[in-house]
Amino acid sequence: MKSFLTEIKDRFGTGSYEGDQFGGARGSNGNGLPTGLPNNFMFATGIECSYPTINHGQTRRDLLRECDHYNRYKEDLGLVKEMGLKVLRYGLPYYNIQLSPDKYDWEFADLAMAEIQRLGITPILDLMHFGVPDFVGNFQNPELPVHFAAYCEEVAKRYPWVRYYTPVNEIYVTAKSSAKDGLWNEQLKTDRGFVTALKHTVAASIMGTQKIAKHRPDCIIVQSESAEFMHELHAEHTPAVQMANKQRFLSLDLLYAHAPDGEVMNYLYDNGLTRAEYDWFMAGEPPGYQIMGNDYYGRNEKIMLPNGSIQTSMDVLGWYNITHDYYQRYKKPVMHTETNVFEADLAPMWLWKQWVNVLRMRKEGVPVLGFTWYSLIDQVDWETGLAEQKGTLNACGLYDLDRKPRPVADAYKMLLQEYGQITIVPHGELFEVTDRPATLKVEV
Repeated sequence: MKSFLTEIKDRFGTGSYEGDQFGGARGSNGNGLPTGLPNNFMFATGIECSYPTINHGQTRRDLLRECDHYNRYKEDLGLVKEMGLKVLRYGLPYYNIQLSPDKYDWEFADLAMAEIQRLGITPILDLMHFGVPDFVGNFQNPELPVHFAAYCEEVAKRYPWVRYYTPVNEIYVTAKSSAKDGLWNEQLKTDRGFVTALKHTVAASIMGTQKIAKHRPDCIIVQSESAEFMHELHAEHTPAVQMANKQRFLSLDLLYAHAPDGEVMNYLYDNGLTRAEYDWFMAGEPPGYQIMGNDYYGRNEKIMLPNGSIQTSMDVLGWYNITHDYYQRYKKPVMHTETNVFEADLAPMWLWKQWVNVLRMRKEGVPVLGFTWYSLIDQVDWETGLAEQKGTLNACGLYDLDRKPRPVADAYKMLLQEYGQITIVPHGELFEVTDRPATLKVEV
């Protein structure tokens, strides 16, 4: 019997068929550096910008200063472009801009933002990163949402070309480190302090987003939050650990108007959340297009041994499994918004392992917006969570503090060359990220 291939060959030739370049066998496979098109996957890095206070408010940790970004911002931003990246998580020094409720200092912000715009980099603008201005004090201040909303509005008015925002970085970590673990800012170690800090920072994020959306109705909000889990190796699980694994959802529950379970609700009410405040949070999620960003470091995932000691587990579950739990809970598009390791020689393999997690999530049909190696430049003192000012180098950057590339920079460039033009979801060329204002509630 004659093969159909013979008929095709006689009529159309042996390959390179006309039209096949348009998504057929000769179509693009996603190779090549990112183009920055709206439907492209967002490969990013970030510049570490934490600024909490320690020593009971006497010492301000400013990683932009400690890593010399203020003096070398043009060089640093040039490295982003040199990497072939189009997207940057970038945090302005909020504590150093809003000097009082109605006084602002935009000198450095204007210089940096002008350079970002000149280079054609898309910033995901981080507006609060672990600290507040001196006049606010700390996260126990109920005036925080009002002052922060005013700041967000001024930013949106001053930089109208910015569309992507992270209003408050890692709300859960902010509240826990400041008011439950006693590391920063108010340095409390109480459940009431934790709940107070949590509700104030979530409210600040909501009100800040309202003000951004007022001036940029099509804003895209990338909520960076820590993806955490505690494994417990006790035959009978202890209530404290089980509660901690529920509390990790608290910031996003309040932000996205997702009702916590009864045990967590009792905890909130017992520690100062009022019914009126709860009803306010449950009125609806913030405006804009909402992206759930999950940060994952191996040190986020821990194991409690039978003797009660706690060890870092380094990706027993990993970003995929933990983030998938968050996705099932909130059904938001996802972004891998932070990752690194402190050992420069291990960083390339960690990068590839995180990318495998992203690819697996995509295969599940979950829309993954982007991936971030955090950060561009090495950091300092994060092995103690910035609680001690030692000046210890954390070799976690794409570049060291001398702005020389680390091995992970070459690995990331290889990843970009291989995958840089893939779309957010398979066949995503069909869709464009619309510039129309967000109007619809998405839950069905």
